Amino acid sequence: MDDTTRGVRIRRGGPADAPAVLDMLDSAVVWMNERGNTEQWGTTPFSEKPERAAQVDRYLTEYLPYIAEVDGTPAAALVLDSGPDPRVPIASVEEPERYVRLLVSNRRFAGQKLGSALLARAVEETRRAGVRLLRVDCWAGGGGELVAYYERHGFTPTETFLVGSWPGQVLAQRVD
Repeated sequence: MDDTTRGVRIRRGGPADAPAVLDMLDSAVVWMNERGNTEQWGTTPFSEKPERAAQVDRYLTEYLPYIAEVDGTPAAALVLDSGPDPRVPIASVEEPERYVRLLVSNRRFAGQKLGSALLARAVEETRRAGVRLLRVDCWAGGGGELVAYYERHGFTPTETFLVGSWPGQVLAQRVD
């Protein structure tokens, strides 16, 4: 999607985007904490955790990252893979899939529907690859607001899981 009327462009990401993606994640942690959500991603900024910074580097080099820019400034990111993180207790599927590993936006750009644009790109890329299944997992706490967000974007809840006391929800969307 390139929406030049709003100054939005989606491009492939890469290792050089790590500082911007860490900034997006840090802003999301602050925003969530200000709303009382300290469980989803904790209270420590991603940029202050070496293991989280290394995870972002892996996402930007080993998977398919996409960056939404607003007037040339990286504002949101989505990372696609061919399946879920193997460390998370999520059942495998019997068919090829694309899996959203990360969707985050810098809160400075809230309200511009960048997450929606990136999810539409994920559907497009899944279709382009000849794959019919797109899945995502997310935090299922906080009254299910994030689950509802994905449902509004065409995903259907399939299974729940726990990582310690962290509740998760897997959602799927068929792509034709």
